[in-house]
Amino acid sequence: MGLALSSPAFAPGGEIPAQFTCEGRDLSPALDWTGVPEAAQSLVLIVDDPDAPDPAAPKMTWVHWVLYNIPRAARGLPEGVAPGDLPPGTKQGTNDWKRTGYGGPCPPIGRHRYFHKLYALDTVLPDLGAATKGRVEAAMKGHVLAHAELVGTYQKNP
Repeated sequence: MGLALSSPAFAPGGEIPAQFTCEGRDLSPALDWTGVPEAAQSLVLIVDDPDAPDPAAPKMTWVHWVLYNIPRAARGLPEGVAPGDLPPGTKQGTNDWKRTGYGGPCPPIGRHRYFHKLYALDTVLPDLGAATKGRVEAAMKGHVLAHAELVGTYQKNP
């Protein structure tokens, strides 16, 4: 079985509970993964929304969270993980709010999809600092052994 990503907070394709959004406590949901390849040296997690700003007319992909150099031995992240509680060696990139850390769903209009993407790499990336998603993806190029995805949706309450 290959790399798999899941969350006890929401089912694949299901609605992300409000506590993980700007309408709630804006906590990161717990994430679990299995099937990390033996050859993997590190993991990368990127959470983004390709439906911004309006799913009827998307103009950009909004980045919510970037983590890299997650140790291969890690098997997930707890709910509301604080920077100091990330697995040792994990680095945080910059989201589209121009800050590190998790920023939950906060769609201005319509129901958006939130892609939680986990990559197993055959290397540990150099320290890229608070890198953007694009910079982390460029550094990952040619090093991805496996990829898993978990999609959740969210629409603000009227």
